[in-house]
Amino acid sequence: DHDNLQQLDPRWRELELKGTEYLQNQGIEGTAQELRRRLSLRYQGSDTALLVPASTIDEVRTAFETHHTARFGFISPQTPIIIESLQLEAVGLAEPLSVNETNSQHGDPLLGIFPTTMGDKTIDTPFLDRQNMSPDTPITGPAVLVEPNATTVIEPNWQGHVNADGDLFIERIAPQNQRPAVGTNVNPVQLEIFNNLFMNIAEQMGVVLENTAVSVNIKERLDFSCAIFDPDGELIANAPHLPIHLGSMSEAIKSVIANNPQMEPGDVYVLNAPYNGGTHLPDITVVKPIFDETTGERIFYVASRGHHSDIGGIVPGSAPADSTTIDEEGLVLDNVLLVQGGRFLEQEIRNLLTAGPWPARNPDQNVADLKAQVAACERGATELHNVIDHYGLDVVHAYMGHVMENAEESVRRVIAALNDCEFVGEMDDGNQIAVSIKVDLAERSAVIDFAGTSDQHPGNFNAPKAVCRSAVLYVFRCMVNDAIPLNAGCLVPLDIRIPDPSMISPHSPAAVIAGNVETSQLLVDTLFGALGVIAGSQGTMNNFIWGNDEHQYYETICGGAGATPSADGASAVHTHMTNTRLTDPEILEWRHPVRVQHFKVRRNSGGLGAQRGGDGVVRRLQFLEPMTVNVLSSRRKVAPYGVDGGQSGLVGVNRLLRADGTTKELPGSTRVEVEPADCFEIETPGGGGFGVPQRN
Repeated sequence: DHDNLQQLDPRWRELELKGTEYLQNQGIEGTAQELRRRLSLRYQGSDTALLVPASTIDEVRTAFETHHTARFGFISPQTPIIIESLQLEAVGLAEPLSVNETNSQHGDPLLGIFPTTMGDKTIDTPFLDRQNMSPDTPITGPAVLVEPNATTVIEPNWQGHVNADGDLFIERIAPQNQRPAVGTNVNPVQLEIFNNLFMNIAEQMGVVLENTAVSVNIKERLDFSCAIFDPDGELIANAPHLPIHLGSMSEAIKSVIANNPQMEPGDVYVLNAPYNGGTHLPDITVVKPIFDETTGERIFYVASRGHHSDIGGIVPGSAPADSTTIDEEGLVLDNVLLVQGGRFLEQEIRNLLTAGPWPARNPDQNVADLKAQVAACERGATELHNVIDHYGLDVVHAYMGHVMENAEESVRRVIAALNDCEFVGEMDDGNQIAVSIKVDLAERSAVIDFAGTSDQHPGNFNAPKAVCRSAVLYVFRCMVNDAIPLNAGCLVPLDIRIPDPSMISPHSPAAVIAGNVETSQLLVDTLFGALGVIAGSQGTMNNFIWGNDEHQYYETICGGAGATPSADGASAVHTHMTNTRLTDPEILEWRHPVRVQHFKVRRNSGGLGAQRGGDGVVRRLQFLEPMTVNVLSSRRKVAPYGVDGGQSGLVGVNRLLRADGTTKELPGSTRVEVEPADCFEIETPGGGGFGVPQRN
């Protein structure tokens, strides 16, 4: 407020004295000095500060809100604005530098008039000698300026002049009304441009989210995804983020469309409901509709999905190993209005986060990450509007369709080379996923039938239908050897049949936390097992979740990739449906009371074969405070399979090492309380081998 700004006056005077003294020491006095005041401001609870000029309270607030809206897409009128720091810039104003004026005697600059092609027209164009040009005489394009070491072209609708120092200035004098001559019919060159254009927009969204998020989970582990969608909610393009997110996000968009017919410009929605467009509760999706600025029609959607470190539930980290209902896993956000008309509804979302028997443990962090997700969506909306302004909506919508048609045709070419096949993937607890792939070569289409898959899981290994579709999309996109975006076009030739109810089509209120991360991996391995193109990868994300009321952390741990007919499997990598990274040890130990004791490759854990499976890793953490540890993992009994005589990879191991020296091996899904100095060690599985091992 005004009083707070006035209280800064003594600090400003102190800074100005230092700035003035510094300039005087440089020999800069009096009117040659300029002092510029700036304030570093942020909303309470935010980590991101913005610089604005210091002025009156109204001007400061207006500048901050304008800057915040441009960068993040919203303002929070009810949230206090914090003055984080003062900045004073002391500037010494120098006299403008001037070289000697050019000789006032100039000859005729015209060298001749020649036909010149500019754009798609040939124009009679004057060629001028730059050294003979009179200062400040306008040169209206088209014109070509010639000098000994350069040639400068001034195009139509541009104008130039040379100043007294001989500097050349060129500026546009007529607006650029003409858009690029790109038609709506498909053109191979333009198709490649739009493929990359759409993907680049999603990548820019991801950069904004990474830079503005607060939690380690999103900012450091990069457990997020961004994508753009058509007016029906179908995936157009994505950044290379997490496959498990990208293939399932369209269901979230379709849920928002179905449940919110009265969307308005400036509105943003949030959801995580597994039975209405979500996957599991920690993965929270923020959806922003994009409107035609002329007609008000909804023309695109952008969305960002991030894994929040805690969303409530019976254990810190919201990933209980022993949950049996969705309510035990956290708070359900089902099509909640997050931003209304550009105003972030902070109190409303806080009320939801702190409600219920097991509320979110760190709502400040949830809110900060949600704001970062909104900012990512705002960047996507801005870039899409820029593309529309450049090409026109009809062209952008046409190439949106062409991009998906190209993906469809790419998958049809893959299908044309397939035969009927089937496979059964086994889980450690005896449940299974079965798949058969029936190919119609005439239509270049396929039926993907999961009949024979186990019934709904009594625990939490249930995966919503969106997860199954995501796995199918990922596998068939991997089979395409072209650089195309992963999008809904890949699914057009595929008839996916999912038994209902089942482990991959559960009914509420079944628990789902492990379905998104573990069952999804088995789905992919089962599909690849049927296709026979790669041995089994580690088949798990090795979800390691620990925390207490103050600290919550979630990570997935890398392992071995399956071998292919032509290459060994990679070691110590995230495979298939996960694509996050591990937090740097320095960051992890700074933000949380743990120590990283081991993180190394688990040598010889990959299966032998003509091509070897990749090795897993060994990761051991020591805890410095009492914590609850949950592990959700697979492949602790059933090993990753080999193909064509290749051997299986080693199964994983979960091990608790107490401070008193006792050691205990634990099952794949486990919850345990740890005390200071206790350690938990995870050995991740290796990948399967491909082909019969060669004798020495």
